[in-house]
Amino acid sequence: MESDQIHAWLRETNPARLTHLWRMADATRQQYVGGEVHLRGLIEFSNHCVRLCAYCGLRAPNSALTRYRMTQDEIMACVRQAVAWGYGTVVLQSGEDPQVSREWLASLVRRIKAETPLAVTLSVGERSDEDLWAWREAGADRYLLRFETSNKALYDRLHPPRPGSASDRLAMLGRLREMGYEVGSGVMIGIPGQSYRDLAADIALFRELDLDMIGVGPYLLHPNTPLGDPSFRPVAPDHDQVPADELTTYKVIALSRLVCPRANIPSTTALATLNRTNGRELGLERGANVLMPNLTPPQYRVLYEIYPNKACFQETAEGCFGCMRQRIESVGRTVGVGPGSAARGEPVQPTAAE
Repeated sequence: MESDQIHAWLRETNPARLTHLWRMADATRQQYVGGEVHLRGLIEFSNHCVRLCAYCGLRAPNSALTRYRMTQDEIMACVRQAVAWGYGTVVLQSGEDPQVSREWLASLVRRIKAETPLAVTLSVGERSDEDLWAWREAGADRYLLRFETSNKALYDRLHPPRPGSASDRLAMLGRLREMGYEVGSGVMIGIPGQSYRDLAADIALFRELDLDMIGVGPYLLHPNTPLGDPSFRPVAPDHDQVPADELTTYKVIALSRLVCPRANIPSTTALATLNRTNGRELGLERGANVLMPNLTPPQYRVLYEIYPNKACFQETAEGCFGCMRQRIESVGRTVGVGPGSAARGEPVQPTAAE
């Protein structure tokens, strides 16, 4: 599928054609990664961030946000819940927080690997190669770093670099691959200034990067950010602005599956925020194979406010686990066992029942 074809699908409105797209994506998912839905236990362990990203509620100048950092013991309590409920992976996520030191995070990763069978995914922003190597050597398996948009001018406007350092996330993704991480990335859908051509180029770049994990979700506005000010918002040319809506999100999930058939693709909380009734289920039926139940304690979860009114932000970890299992079973899928690494071999062979 070339960029022009991707672009045409992004603009498609014919319901019959879209039904065909959903079926292609679902069949490709079944062929390459099977019917299991893997659960990744998310732990949002720090909401401190030094960056000035124009869309994110964690941005450093947001003085209205109460900041926190979880202790290792608090994190390990969440990790033990993940083991008890049969999750295969924990995702350690934070803002870009220099106080999360190389040594502290390496010791936490070693502790998780020594005490549990879990895979460990890190999502802590742009860090030095020395940090990344130390965490890989400590046992970290995966790293998530969204490149957000392949349009460099738009990226630079939305992601001011830290003083004295350039931001090159694509280069960092390449280095992560060389270090032996499973590599994940993704984009926001409908960020102000994003054109359909930009988004088509993003999806084509997923294939070029040969991603193991792809995270895509709709842009959701936070009022305490520059994008909350209409006078700041960039606008795509010629009325070509991508909408930050549910339908476009399903299209991107489906197209991501088609260009990267073996990747792990979540049906995200941002999607569920747009459609709290069955957004996650529809994502699973249109190419996704991962859900990310939140293990963050509720008193911290409400403070990890990238955008407001996040789906399930007040739910307990136990309640989230039960809800996810029910949603998976409601679409005729099964809960995955083990870490659920990206499929790099032959397509999954169907059983007689399939």
